[in-house]
Amino acid sequence: MVKAVVVLANSQGVKGTIFFAQEGEGPTTVTGSISGLKPGLHGFHVHALGDTTNGCMSTGPHFNPAGKEHGAPQSENRHAGDLGNVTAGADGVANVNVSDSQIPLAGPNSIIGRAVVIHADPDDLGKGGHELSKSTGNAGGRVACGIIGLQG
Repeated sequence: MVKAVVVLANSQGVKGTIFFAQEGEGPTTVTGSISGLKPGLHGFHVHALGDTTNGCMSTGPHFNPAGKEHGAPQSENRHAGDLGNVTAGADGVANVNVSDSQIPLAGPNSIIGRAVVIHADPDDLGKGGHELSKSTGNAGGRVACGIIGLQG
């Protein structure tokens, strides 16, 4: 079992902790919660770089080792880092509980050392028809991020 964690934060009060766990070659389970969000859907992605020197902007594009277009988590044509949306309730809290086979914690496409980014707006899952739909899901600004690290 490989485990990882990311602590999300920003200066406007969005914060959270997300946990990752992977058993052998199986899918990675992603759990946790994020608070301080506006109610509704927010894009939830693994970005390519674990660099926060310029805040969330320096985390680069979505993690995409296969060079595919942006899509939904269940789509065949998607970035590995496309984890869809999280939903914040009226209290501003989004609970996360997903399982995904394209974000391993070991091997050449490991997400360890990369970043998780929470976006201001919903991810249109590549189907919005906007010029950014096929690259970012038109999910808007980056409201919180953190670097994924190994957990003991």
